[in-house]
Amino acid sequence: MSQTHVDELVGALRAGQPVIIPTDTVYGLAADPTSPAAMRALFALKRRPEGVPVAVLVGTPDQARSLVVEDDGLFDQLAATHWPGALTIVTERAPDLDPPLYLGDVTTIGVRLPDHDLIRAVATEFGPIAATSANRHGEPTITDPAELVDAFGNEVDLIVDGGVLDGTASTVVDITGRPPNVLRHGVVHLD
Repeated sequence: MSQTHVDELVGALRAGQPVIIPTDTVYGLAADPTSPAAMRALFALKRRPEGVPVAVLVGTPDQARSLVVEDDGLFDQLAATHWPGALTIVTERAPDLDPPLYLGDVTTIGVRLPDHDLIRAVATEFGPIAATSANRHGEPTITDPAELVDAFGNEVDLIVDGGVLDGTASTVVDITGRPPNVLRHGVVHLD
């Protein structure tokens, strides 16, 4: 991890620019979730309908906890068991977040603490980062940085090259109901 990369990413996010970042799973298209303009730009780059929710990456468990409604302990149990790592936990979003997060037309939030030093450092300094896989909506996930340039050209000012990534997306589990519902099977197995 390079402090230069942290500084560049934090600066770009603060300027409202979408960026492409490596994670512990796939490349992510990321933006400031508190900026309506940055989020519109992210949805436009992704070519994704704005109502489709976007998850957030966080730097610490406490940062994640500040975004969600207290539950019966399942959120904390899953986080303690699988974070940092490839588990996105969908739960009720804390009401009255200040500033508000523009993540799609939902009252829930998908939160993940990635097993990636750079992204945790950026999120710790910047705050939660809205992130979705770095590909056009409905197209295959991109794992090779050379393909990112082909896909996004000069539409994104900052692409951090993390090498060729594993390519297996995070597992997404919705814990708003009981039993929890796995929305996407990925790296983490919740059997």
